[in-house]
Amino acid sequence: MEESTIYIKAPMSVQVGWTEIQFCDVFEIIGTDRKLVEKIKRRKLISVHGKKNQKIVFSLSKIIEILLKEYPGVQIVSIGEPDFIVKYKKETEPKKWLEFLKLITLCLIVFTGSAFTIMTFNTDVGVKDVFYQFYHMVTGYKEVGGSVLEISYSLGIFIGIMAFYNHFKKSRLKEDPTPIHVEMRNYEEELNKAVIEDAEREGTMKCAGD
Repeated sequence: MEESTIYIKAPMSVQVGWTEIQFCDVFEIIGTDRKLVEKIKRRKLISVHGKKNQKIVFSLSKIIEILLKEYPGVQIVSIGEPDFIVKYKKETEPKKWLEFLKLITLCLIVFTGSAFTIMTFNTDVGVKDVFYQFYHMVTGYKEVGGSVLEISYSLGIFIGIMAFYNHFKKSRLKEDPTPIHVEMRNYEEELNKAVIEDAEREGTMKCAGD
């Protein structure tokens, strides 16, 4: 009889909102033996206890070791992450007023911080003096109040920021992720690695069925 091969792909992290977590909630499992694949998919990975949000770290090698004991005639191949995190977050009804308040607060912080940074930069490099000298050199007149240079510069900063972050309401200039998205993904990846390393050092990694 030909030996069956099961391929398991584990993500670095996955979030669930229910306490009884099965293999199919976390892994992508494929193989030629469909019955066996379905059986493994329905196997319990872990039962979450407590009402608090949790981050549970697993080692895929330990899970493969358990599966090999249960199915000795099966070859199991990992095509994903060697260690992964299951994030349990209890599903709650979002409060619209609270989300709106968070959005307004975030916008104010970003706006104030960006404005302060731009102003300090302009003051430090003397942008106003540069505009004054350039305006006088081209027109031959001394600048009185704000000139077209300051207005164009201000509009250019706004348009440049919007184009750089690639957000115009629901429409987008291109399908590539924005710099913020890239940095957030990098931060999330580094955070997951730190959580996995801490669990490995502390010996708190879980096995299937714990």
